[in-house]
Amino acid sequence: MAARTAPAASPVRLAAETWESLFRAQVAVMRRLQSGPAFKDLAVNEYDVLFTLSRCPSGRLRLNELNDNVLLSQSSLSRLVDRLEKRGLVERTPAPNDGRGVLLMLTDAGAELQKQIGRDHVRDIAALVGPALTAAEQRELLRLTEKLRASLPAR
Repeated sequence: MAARTAPAASPVRLAAETWESLFRAQVAVMRRLQSGPAFKDLAVNEYDVLFTLSRCPSGRLRLNELNDNVLLSQSSLSRLVDRLEKRGLVERTPAPNDGRGVLLMLTDAGAELQKQIGRDHVRDIAALVGPALTAAEQRELLRLTEKLRASLPAR
């Protein structure tokens, strides 16, 4: 689909075209990143779980909390976490003060793999984004996407 130069006919149409452009750009970049060397040992959605757990201040999250921060359905996430646990990358621990609750956390191997992939992933992102957008454009895109996310009501 070619880039549009004429303004959209209505605010609704402009919003739809903006969303489609943002979504297609994200998909194109993700496809390129997924095919890169950073993800030879772990799929992007598996890395997303490790990355999310690595950014959690307590180092532990309930499955539903993890689900709020990754791009998978709850049932898909449960199966993915099972696979990561079998590989020794995450572990389940009982939640304090909650007999039925379970917390997920990275194992040492999971934390090390996340760091290793993360270093390569960041370099791959810079190699894609850097030539396409100036530093000022990157800051503006960051500002706009954060503004969009902040405008959404909490679930």
